[in-house]
Amino acid sequence: MIIFMGVAGSGKSLQGRRLADELALPWLSTGEFLRMLVSGERRIAMVEGKLLGDQEIIALVQKILHMIDTNEEFVLDGFPRTVTQADWLLSQIKHGQLKMTGVIHLVASEDTVTKRLLARGRPDDSEPVIRTRFEEYEKTTKPIVRAFKDAGIAVYDIDSDQPPNKVYQAILSALRRPVDAN
Repeated sequence: MIIFMGVAGSGKSLQGRRLADELALPWLSTGEFLRMLVSGERRIAMVEGKLLGDQEIIALVQKILHMIDTNEEFVLDGFPRTVTQADWLLSQIKHGQLKMTGVIHLVASEDTVTKRLLARGRPDDSEPVIRTRFEEYEKTTKPIVRAFKDAGIAVYDIDSDQPPNKVYQAILSALRRPVDAN
């Protein structure tokens, strides 16, 4: 499993999908599944940039993982986003339920993220929502990167303010590095 992490607009989906396509791997995006499956009040909260509950997201990820052969390599985009979700995932890895190749952590500035998200024009991409997403990322998601590193998981910090092709080349280069490259 190769996990793509980063704030919305850092290029997770673009880069994760490209890697999956070029390596012929399944690409599992929690954001895509949520946009397909979530409605009502939960959908309104999501559009406002709020994260859904850990147990709801973990249950969704479990359903997604049942659709593929987790003994084979795959790309997971947008999970985990909280320490609770990361703890669940690390437990799955520890107990041999999942195998981790590494984490691609796409690091982007708030300015870059704001420009990208406003340009894509989705209804949930307004400046206040983008600010909320960036704050949530800094507060709840970024500590997961440290937790993965502390657990001995290979985490590759990639500057995603660069043009997409340079970001992709940096990802390929990172994945070729030995696991102890942190």
